Amino acid sequence: MSKNNSTPQVYLVGAGPGDPDLITVKAVKAIAAADIILCDRLVSPEIIDRYANKKTEIVYVGKECSKNASTPQSHIDSLIIQHASQGKKVVRLKGGDISFFSNVLDELKALKQYNITFEIIPGITAASGAAAYAGMPLTARGYATSVRFLTYYKTEILSDEYWKELGNSEDTLVFYMSKGNLNGLVDKFLALGKTDDKKIAVIEQATTPYQKVYTSSLEDFHKKFQNKEFVSPSLVVVGKVVHLHEEFSWLETPIQEGIYFKSVTNGSLVSTPQNLFEYAV
Repeated sequence: MSKNNSTPQVYLVGAGPGDPDLITVKAVKAIAAADIILCDRLVSPEIIDRYANKKTEIVYVGKECSKNASTPQSHIDSLIIQHASQGKKVVRLKGGDISFFSNVLDELKALKQYNITFEIIPGITAASGAAAYAGMPLTARGYATSVRFLTYYKTEILSDEYWKELGNSEDTLVFYMSKGNLNGLVDKFLALGKTDDKKIAVIEQATTPYQKVYTSSLEDFHKKFQNKEFVSPSLVVVGKVVHLHEEFSWLETPIQEGIYFKSVTNGSLVSTPQNLFEYAV
C-alpha cells in the first residue's frame, strides 16, 4: 500500500504465467472489486471470466510489438490516471509478475506524479511457471547455484563483455521476450565456447494447455530449429538444468495445436489525452 495508508485507487496486479489457477488470492480480490480492468494480452481469459464482476469495464491494452499491435505506454498511463481520477477502482492486470520485464515503472511514476494511491500485487512470473511445468528446477542442487533473468529483444541490449561473462557462467539463464533473436542468441554462446555441458530449452505458451518444450544442445540448435517459428510467448532457458526436463517433465504433451493468448486490443479506441495533466486530481 502507498505510504499514506489510505485505500488504494489503483492495483498493479500480476496475473501469473497462463494457467488461471496460478493466481494469488489477493489478486483475485482486487479483480473482483475493480470498476475497470486494464488488461494485457498475456492474461488468461479465464481469469476475467471467473473473477471479474460482470459490470466491470474491461479495456485491453496489450503489447505485441512484432505485429505492430501495441498500445502506447503513454496511452496506458493516461487511462490509469483518467479512471482513477474519476473515483474508480482501477486494476492494471499484467501477465506473470508485475515487476518482471514490464513497464510498471512508467505507471508508478505517473501515479506518484498525480498523488494517486496504489498497491502492487505480485504474481508468479513466467520463469517460475515455465520451469515448474517443464520439470526443470532453476537452481537444482548440483546443476546451478543461481539464476539470472534476462532479455534479448534487442541485439544491442547486452554488451560483448557481458556476453563473455554469460558464456563462462554456471548460472541458469532465463531469457524473456527473446524469440525474435533466438538464432543470434545461440550464435553468441557458440562463439564463446564452453557449451558442452549446457542445453537450451524453448518453452512455448508455458503453463497453458498448448505448452510445448523444445530442447537441444547449443551445437545442434540450428540444425533442429533454425527454421522453426516459435509461438509467442516463448521463454528461453540456457544451462545445465535443462537436462532435467526429460527425466522430470510431468505435463502431458498437448494433443492439438492452438494459440492460448489471443491478440485483442481495444485500448486504442479510447481517445488519448495530450498529456496526463488533464486528469490531475
